Amino acid sequence: MLEVDLCGIKLRNPLILASGVLGSSSSSLNEIAKEAGAVVTKSVSIEGREGYRNPTVLNWRCGLLNAVGLASPPAVKFAEELRSFNRASPLIVSLYGKNPEDFSALTEIFPMADAFELNLSCPHVRGAGMEIGRDPELSCEIVKAVKGLTEKPVIAKLSAMHDYVNLAKALEKAGADAVAISNTLPGMRIDINSGRPVLSNVSGGVSGPAIKPIALKCVFDLYKVLKIPVIGCGGITNFEDVLEFIMAGAKAVQIGSAVYFSKNIFFSLKESLMAFCRAKNCEISDLVGIAHSV
Repeated sequence: MLEVDLCGIKLRNPLILASGVLGSSSSSLNEIAKEAGAVVTKSVSIEGREGYRNPTVLNWRCGLLNAVGLASPPAVKFAEELRSFNRASPLIVSLYGKNPEDFSALTEIFPMADAFELNLSCPHVRGAGMEIGRDPELSCEIVKAVKGLTEKPVIAKLSAMHDYVNLAKALEKAGADAVAISNTLPGMRIDINSGRPVLSNVSGGVSGPAIKPIALKCVFDLYKVLKIPVIGCGGITNFEDVLEFIMAGAKAVQIGSAVYFSKNIFFSLKESLMAFCRAKNCEISDLVGIAHSV
């Protein structure tokens, strides 16, 4: 009823743990993998990164604001950690770097990955993430480099801040197997008593319900122009949100900041989606893109 085929990978349901959320240790991933359709690790680089000093995560009324700074252990050390992953669901390893050589080297370090997600969209690390995604030629070179080294699916994660339609079309031609959209969007807060930015990095990435309508439109737009699957991400907190993304054209969705509030979110969403499909007498795959037929 909820099964999804994503680039040849069988998912028990369309719910995927988003990168950066509980993705830095096998124990955390193992817990989520029991219910999720797949899990994405925290983005990792060759040398690792300490990240920004606290405060790095703020809870506000419409979601979260974070500037963790892509903190991660070195890739080789992280690969050792992932050997303890329980394989309860497919494992997608998120990679970030500054050039095709970085991404190529990373690809060869994670043979346990079922797929790779290329972080072309983090909004608060200079020279990586979103800055790479703003360069379509470089982004395509990265996709080609990774595809030249693996037969496993390669997912490009884009930002709503990009010229995402043209970028996604270029990446599809370059060989990307799927695109995910959107990562967090740039934002900040100011302490009115001190008059200073609250985050140590000044600005960070906004996630949660505040960005859901933006991400939803991105999925709707990309479904119209791509042949490869689209994965929706941004502000999903309940099963209605999941259904909206799927009806807009998402083959699967990623859950991020909602995990901050409930580690049982995958079980809750799964049960609600099953109840909906039973009531409608349909498979979840039957609903992909139906908003375009109205």
